[in-house]
Amino acid sequence: MGVSGVGKTTIGQALAERLGWRFMEGDDYHPADNVAKMASGTPLEDADRWPWLDRLNLLLRELQVKNEPAVLTCSALKESYRRRLTKGLAPFQLVHLHGSYELIRARVGQRKHRYMPASLLESQYATLEPPAHAIAVDVAAEAPSSVAAIAAQLGR
Repeated sequence: MGVSGVGKTTIGQALAERLGWRFMEGDDYHPADNVAKMASGTPLEDADRWPWLDRLNLLLRELQVKNEPAVLTCSALKESYRRRLTKGLAPFQLVHLHGSYELIRARVGQRKHRYMPASLLESQYATLEPPAHAIAVDVAAEAPSSVAAIAAQLGR
């Protein structure tokens, strides 16, 4: 979890590959209305997020029933979002990718996201409630260092 541009996809894909787990990009499950709203530069409201988080939770619970581990990327910026996302899941390990606003702003300015404009980064930092219980990884280093740190804390 983390703000846009923090490296969720890059690090998540590499971690899933290292662990031999399925990778799921949370952004792929946003309803079209959410995508259009973000593409226009309008931040999502909680009411926009609930159906998306419920869909992700359902997907994770289905995988859990099949005993299929996965890495899911999701901004999950608020505690209430994380509770909704993880409801009924056990075990579940949250990883909080974080970095300075300046670093992430520079990264976002250099990339082209399919619908998340750089103008929404400030609202994401304003919304962010860092989790109390998570593997916290500063993404100032290169992605392989972050992946290694996460894997080590997972005992893998």
